[in-house]
Amino acid sequence: MLKPDEFAWIRMDDPGEDGLQRVGEYLKLHPLAIEDAVQAHQRPKQERYGDVLAVAVKTLWFVEETADVETGEVMIFLGSSFALTVRHGAADPAAEAARRLGDVPQMARLGPVSVLHAVTDVIVDAYAEAAAQVRADLTDLERCVFSPVRDDLTEQIYALKREVVEFRDAVQPLVPVVQHFTAPHDDWPQRMVPYFRDVTDHLTRTDTEVRALDDLLGSVLDAHLAKVGTWQNDDMRRISAWAAILAIPTMVAGIYGMNFAHMPELDWRYGYPCALAAMALGAGLLYRAFRRNGWL
Repeated sequence: MLKPDEFAWIRMDDPGEDGLQRVGEYLKLHPLAIEDAVQAHQRPKQERYGDVLAVAVKTLWFVEETADVETGEVMIFLGSSFALTVRHGAADPAAEAARRLGDVPQMARLGPVSVLHAVTDVIVDAYAEAAAQVRADLTDLERCVFSPVRDDLTEQIYALKREVVEFRDAVQPLVPVVQHFTAPHDDWPQRMVPYFRDVTDHLTRTDTEVRALDDLLGSVLDAHLAKVGTWQNDDMRRISAWAAILAIPTMVAGIYGMNFAHMPELDWRYGYPCALAAMALGAGLLYRAFRRNGWL
């Protein structure tokens, strides 16, 4: 039996439907709340089911080997005398949250809401770390885009932008959810309000950072596509310049290859060398002109 100032914290990691159903029935959770916890594909949100508050939060972690942002989910249920966290995915914020509450026992005495604060605080801290790693990858991409090396980075830029969009879909909807917790609640200790304000501040900064990363990636992609277009224009100019240079000897050779009986200089001893010299001179003058204009 729990004392009046105590509560139970139940942690479930990737539970099956049957196990979660039994726990939900014991805690008298709403069937829709149990369904949300089983499916684990919820948008960040908070809902009330009678006396129970249900909060869905996305977890994030950055995989350095593949430069991917992986996501999971944590459902947090708060009752008058219990807190239930249901985790899906590799990241386990509840373990770090339990450690923090163990280091500050006076927070745990504030009731089940302290679990909500600890878990969301750990998740938001992980958001900030992932955003910093994505920023580092973006900086590396920027260096490659504006380097003289002609590498097609379109796929890498688009892949990172897709990860940032997934990041944004986890962070952005959570902002109003956490902001709601900064308002006074009748069933929560007023001492929790400043702590939730701190979490909201960190989350808002991360949200701003993710928005900036998304915009910057769009600009980097546009810059890279413009650079690829410049490369193609340079190639076309070079091809056109060499085609013009080769047109002169082709024209002269074509004229003398028509084999008419009466053509100028056919009987002249130096006619053949002069024709070759004229071809070389014309091609050389065009080559010099194109070099001067930056086409070659």
